[in-house]
Amino acid sequence: MTDELSPAERYAASRFRAAEQATALAPFREMYDFDLDPFQIEACQALEGGKGVLVAAPTGSGKTIVGEFAVHLALTQGRKCFYTTPIKALSNQKYTDLVKRYGADQVGLLTGDNSVNSEAPVVVMTTEVLRNMLYAGSRSLLGLGYVVMDEVHYLSDRFRGAVWEEVIIHLPESVTLVSLSATVSNAEEFGDWLDTVRGDTEVIVSEHRPVPLWQHVLAGRRMYDLFEEKSGRDGDQGGRREVNPDLVRLARMENSRPSFGRDKRRGRNMREADRERERRQRTRIWTPGRPEVIDRLDAEGLLPAITFIFSRAGCEAAVQQCLHAGLRLNDDAARSKVRAIVEERTAGIPDEDLHVLGYFEWLEGLERGIAAHHAGMLPTFKEVVEELFVRGLVKAVFATETLALGINMPARSVVLEKLVKWNGEQHVDITPGEYTQLTGRAGRRGIDVEGHAVVLWQRTMDPVALAGLAGTRTYPLRSSFKPSYNMAVNLVSQFGRHRSRELLETSFAQFQADKAVVGISRQVQRNEEGLEGYRASMTCHLGDFDEYARLRRELKDRETELARQGVAQRRAAAAVALEKLRPGDVIHVPTGKFAGLALVLDPGLPAGRVGGHRGMEYHDGPRPLVLTAERQVKRLASIDFPIPVEPLDRMRIPKSFNPRSPQSRRDLASALRTKAGHHDARRHRKERSPAADDTEISRLRAAIRAHPCHGCSDREDHARWGERYHRLLRDTRQLERRIEGRTNTIARTFDRICSLLSELGYLRADQVTDEGRRLARLYGELDLLASECLREGIWEGLGPAELAGCASALVYEARTADDALPPKLPTGRAKDALGEMVRIWGRLDALEEEHKINQAEGVGQREPDLGFAWAAYRWASGHGLDEVLREIDMPAGDFVRWNKQLIDVLGQIAAAAPEGTVARSARRAVDGLLRGVVAYSSVG
Repeated sequence: MTDELSPAERYAASRFRAAEQATALAPFREMYDFDLDPFQIEACQALEGGKGVLVAAPTGSGKTIVGEFAVHLALTQGRKCFYTTPIKALSNQKYTDLVKRYGADQVGLLTGDNSVNSEAPVVVMTTEVLRNMLYAGSRSLLGLGYVVMDEVHYLSDRFRGAVWEEVIIHLPESVTLVSLSATVSNAEEFGDWLDTVRGDTEVIVSEHRPVPLWQHVLAGRRMYDLFEEKSGRDGDQGGRREVNPDLVRLARMENSRPSFGRDKRRGRNMREADRERERRQRTRIWTPGRPEVIDRLDAEGLLPAITFIFSRAGCEAAVQQCLHAGLRLNDDAARSKVRAIVEERTAGIPDEDLHVLGYFEWLEGLERGIAAHHAGMLPTFKEVVEELFVRGLVKAVFATETLALGINMPARSVVLEKLVKWNGEQHVDITPGEYTQLTGRAGRRGIDVEGHAVVLWQRTMDPVALAGLAGTRTYPLRSSFKPSYNMAVNLVSQFGRHRSRELLETSFAQFQADKAVVGISRQVQRNEEGLEGYRASMTCHLGDFDEYARLRRELKDRETELARQGVAQRRAAAAVALEKLRPGDVIHVPTGKFAGLALVLDPGLPAGRVGGHRGMEYHDGPRPLVLTAERQVKRLASIDFPIPVEPLDRMRIPKSFNPRSPQSRRDLASALRTKAGHHDARRHRKERSPAADDTEISRLRAAIRAHPCHGCSDREDHARWGERYHRLLRDTRQLERRIEGRTNTIARTFDRICSLLSELGYLRADQVTDEGRRLARLYGELDLLASECLREGIWEGLGPAELAGCASALVYEARTADDALPPKLPTGRAKDALGEMVRIWGRLDALEEEHKINQAEGVGQREPDLGFAWAAYRWASGHGLDEVLREIDMPAGDFVRWNKQLIDVLGQIAAAAPEGTVARSARRAVDGLLRGVVAYSSVG
């Protein structure tokens, strides 16, 4: 029991309360019906004290409270606040939240396709919009006091991350920056950088989850806890967590026992009791089906739940499986509410498009409380799912991982079907950071006492590895910053080349590279000490062993070089043979995953060879598209042909053949086996080794035999020390090159970009030319290509729909590898213009190679993708949604997203092009594209 406060203590406490009431934080706290957490109070106090803040805290912990306090401060002080988010959906969501709190007259919205009250004191926008405003010197920046960067850990994104650093570096010094991040393991390092470039920045890290998270594994009918709490020595609960031994035993039993029912001899000899025991074990452990999982969660009161499935098709299939299983999670009252909300939110979608979009099937799922959520869905449909989920009217959502990136959809439970995902190239294990991000959705603050993460049992699952995923908090923030052509001309225009170079040296990318150099330098020093010892051990009393070792290395290098030349010659011969292939040739693929009999559907030759210029070319040589005898249609690479290949036979390919149709593939593969199944693979005759007749090898061998050290009895011992010496010397030289490569890397890349731009006439010393000013208005991956197309006038005379088809190549990127036939293209002038675009890209690609601008490092112009040209052309021409989607086999959500990006780039073209046919066609193309589902927007 504490003593009563003394008069002096009561007076001090009263002074403290009075001082606290005088702050801006006091009335802000009264806006919420819950107490702020210590980390939120600490961050808000730092902000009110004039400091910038970096807040790193788990998903769902309430980081955005700090951002909202920045909005409150700006309005209190009569200044502006920009609230930036990485994606439009988040911007729309934040705009709606702030309008509810402050009113529509105080809050605006700016995204790529929406502009609402843009001169309001508080504006929500995507980060790219703010970057463009900074480069354009927009008047909207006047009076700006605060910028909130929500989800600032996006700067690790290799495609868009550079934008965050551009904004942080270029914001005026008078602006206070509020950075909100997921929990990252190097928050202090990021904070140090912010302190360097933005001034006094407080780093506030919170590991505390406001709602405790319980981890489970669902195997068969049983839900296992992943961890078991071990009590401390005195029986207290402060002990350590260990993996549940029941799970470990289950995994050991599953992974050690054979597949039952397949070994007939074993089955005959087993006793009946043994078979019965194993049957019981087998029926106890299985991976539950999707409807079964939802039913189980519902029975245990663990809904609403988000099930993460790393596949769009898997999400849609999951909803259908639940519907077919008869799952109903809503009562009649909830069903009526769902229908009313859905009909209100979709009223703007044309009736003729509803059937195409699968509206009625989608509505049936929503009425039952079940939905999918992925990037292939119409944006409006996704927003409706989000709203219904937050209202508790949708209780089971099957989503791809994109849902985990910031959208406010907390659930009571999160389910992970698998711990492996497809990253675009191969199946990989999810990282601890990804696991934390996904499971962070579980547990709704103020609603749930605890959240639950459920991983479905899979055969070969390792519970210890799963516990490692769940218990690791390593999610380092790595910069992806790279200069671009647009960035270069904008910087030079504002600051000149020298000052621009200095600005880029302040990037987080360079900051991290410079820190890494310190450790590498220490390793070089240790290596040099080791080299001294090795040099002493390789000394020979008969002569200069270093010279002798050099002769041996030269011999080995020469033999390796000749072997490499032989491989290169064989590859060249194989490439020549591939260039001779024609559709209908029957070949034998010599090696690789698809080795065996195959029919050439498309030789995959460089487009434009016949026309005299190199067009859409595969950099690694011809890539024939083939149908294998096993009915697979695949585009092969040169690696599949280490030796020349010759046609074994010829076959006619039916005009009706469709590579996407299983029946077409089956019929043609059957004809292939019938026609050419009797052919044997032709054996390639092994050629005489070039080393046998090489005069240099003969000379080196003679010099080695004549050297004094060759007769030393300890020769091989010296040679081992010599090999260690030269290996360490090589490693040391590599480390020195790494130090050199990491020092001023960003500035060196900037210099190369400026050199190329000067050669093309965009820069003249510190001056930006008229062409450069046009480039400054073109943003995107293919900014320089777009500028060159405008300069060469290849879009002159194109109609709106034709220009839309051509401009689509600047934004579109196929989701999957190029395993299909060449895309369908518009005819006439549009097709010619697309060919010219590819030719210009080829010229730029050669220039980039000459200036050592490396696309593999994320700098430079990727090849334009023509896969959306036909769809853009048809939609801009006024064709119906049903017809266009059927022709391109693309989900509606993707179709809308690519059209919105195309509209954005057409707007840039209209602004950058001189007033004339191109600018007029671009504006009319925007009007042609902005209709139906593309035009419909739920905000504004």
